[in-house]
Amino acid sequence: MPRKLLWTAAFCLLAAIAVSLNAQTEAVAQPNTKSVGPAAGKDPEAARIARERRANAQALLISLSADAGRFNDQTLRARTQARIADALWDADPDAARTLFRKAWESAVVAEEEAQRKQREEKQRPGASGQNREVLRPPNVRNEVLRLAAKRDRALGEELLAKLKAEKAEEAADASGRHDPYSSPEAIKQRLTLARQLLATDVGLAIQIADPALGAITMDVIEFLSFLREKDAAAADRRYLALLASAAVSNESDANTVSLLSSYCLTPHIFAIFTADNVMIGGGDPTGPIPVTSEATTQFFRTAAGILSRPLPPPGQEKTTTRAQDKYYVLKRLLPLFEQLAPKELTELMRAQMDAIGATMSEEARHREDESVREGIQPREERAADREKSLQDAIDHAKTSDERDDLFLELAEFYAEQGDVKARDFVDKIADSEVRQQARTFIDTELISRAIEKKDGDKTLELVRTGTLTHALKSWALLKAAKLLATADREKAVATLEEAYAEARRIEDSDANRPRTLMGLANVWLLVERAKSWDTVNDAIRAANSVESYLGEDGFNIRVSVHTKNGGSDISFRVPEFNLSGVFSELAKEDFSRTVDLARGFQRESPRANATIAIARAVLEEKTK
Repeated sequence: MPRKLLWTAAFCLLAAIAVSLNAQTEAVAQPNTKSVGPAAGKDPEAARIARERRANAQALLISLSADAGRFNDQTLRARTQARIADALWDADPDAARTLFRKAWESAVVAEEEAQRKQREEKQRPGASGQNREVLRPPNVRNEVLRLAAKRDRALGEELLAKLKAEKAEEAADASGRHDPYSSPEAIKQRLTLARQLLATDVGLAIQIADPALGAITMDVIEFLSFLREKDAAAADRRYLALLASAAVSNESDANTVSLLSSYCLTPHIFAIFTADNVMIGGGDPTGPIPVTSEATTQFFRTAAGILSRPLPPPGQEKTTTRAQDKYYVLKRLLPLFEQLAPKELTELMRAQMDAIGATMSEEARHREDESVREGIQPREERAADREKSLQDAIDHAKTSDERDDLFLELAEFYAEQGDVKARDFVDKIADSEVRQQARTFIDTELISRAIEKKDGDKTLELVRTGTLTHALKSWALLKAAKLLATADREKAVATLEEAYAEARRIEDSDANRPRTLMGLANVWLLVERAKSWDTVNDAIRAANSVESYLGEDGFNIRVSVHTKNGGSDISFRVPEFNLSGVFSELAKEDFSRTVDLARGFQRESPRANATIAIARAVLEEKTK
């Protein structure tokens, strides 16, 4: 019998045994194995119990993989199969590899179904863009890719090749102008995968990314900037190769220089100037950050060479920038030339800018001043300019609605700095409905800043004086309790009890109720583990009343405020809301009891996530 058929038969037999084992676990008492530590190697009984725990964990996963193949939700099916494969890898790589391929097939089907629904929604009379956005699924293929490549580079390349072929077909059918600064979709997927792998395996991330690092795009420069934080020498070598390529390419232009400048001068900040618009994106550096003398010196030489090229006559341009776009790039980079580049290169660039500026109107020369300074001007100066600009705009606003928008923007400005002065500007908003939304929005922003600074007492103070929903108040209190757990256990316990009371006030049909209860269970682990068990039970009962609860959908807190002319929203991660953390910890304490808890979920997604977390905790214990 061929090897593949032998494996298929063995897998089916193992799955059948696993299903039988799973069914018997409720009737047959399992050892209540608390923590099994290093003594297991010397104590035969402890070793036997540890082996039995691992066998049960594998059986749970194989049984779940059979169930996952019958899930109607293709996204859930793909995600579950991939996570099972990842958890099983050390114990059974062949079975895991098979599951990864099944997960990929499920992810493809999920994407096709989502695209079909989007087409139907688009054709439906009166359909809005917002409704179409809701139908967009998570990028499950990327999740499968990340887990598979982490375990087996060859398998990752196999899946990337499939993706590349599919995206090439889509590109052949697509119409419209290609953005020269954005990578094709297949390359984006490769670089996204590589960037995710940087956190765990820099060498593998580089191997995955290398085939995509030949073009000068935002995706490539962004990856190299992240790589620099892990391995500066490896990032520099690849960056210098891009500089050499740009220096000899006839297609290089001012925006090519602007892209390349991001790596060595303004990491993660990009500025692209075109006839249609100005694109600014990225993080918020405090000023120029040279990488190495070789990289920065070579950048300035390459930049000067490209920016010194004569502009072609109007109508004969082969590059993407016009004379005024080149002027804006020169104006943006000149302060950095003055600070870091050789004097002769700086004078050459100043002469170029003056020559182009002489052909432009006064208005045109200053049109993009704010964009030109983005990422270049020190943060303090930008903040002062923004505050003054908003105050001036308020003084000259013609309508109440305009003033409301500006007061909200000014409140956001102070809230971003953690300054409670933000509340004063919220109170000046005339529209009572907008003012109420803004209070919750700004208080949430202030609390998030206090949490970022790890200030538990400040967080508590803001909660006491803030305008928050029950869900937001419970979230803020559990975060405060977590910050206080080490320094003041008694205060942390009282804060968690208050957070629990707020969580119980959330409507039964609101998914925030099980999310916050699960978050509380996670934090109880730090101060009083026994209460974690009870709170998980409460969270499971709440989850069974909410169809939309998935067990991992609470990673983000999102708060919005809407005005007549627009609005704002903020979103940030809350990993405590994810059930995997608490189920993993409880499984180490009492495996069989935690398995029984997971069975309490009535819906597939939270039950699958809990089961994988339990099994992974046991199998990773062996690895460690």
